[in-house]
Amino acid sequence: MKAIWNGKVIAESDDTVVVEGNHYFPLESADRAYLVDSETTTHCPWKGTASYYSLSVDGETNPDAVWCYADPKPEADEIRGRLAFWRGVEVTG
Repeated sequence: MKAIWNGKVIAESDDTVVVEGNHYFPLESADRAYLVDSETTTHCPWKGTASYYSLSVDGETNPDAVWCYADPKPEADEIRGRLAFWRGVEVTG
């Protein structure tokens, strides 16, 4: 699987976990050069608290386009340390 935005591969892995239709990529599969820390967090009743990253590619920014559950609830432990994408990021196999 690949996550692509603004013509660049942000993450690529054969080891994704699909939860609620989203592919969660291992953190180490992402090109960290494109990730910018965000202060945004959200809460999911069964997964826990998500932290976000914005994408910065070739001078363009996609705010909060990436999320991660660093310390998910036990029922969502399979996505610990994994990233998922939205807001125009193309995830393809």
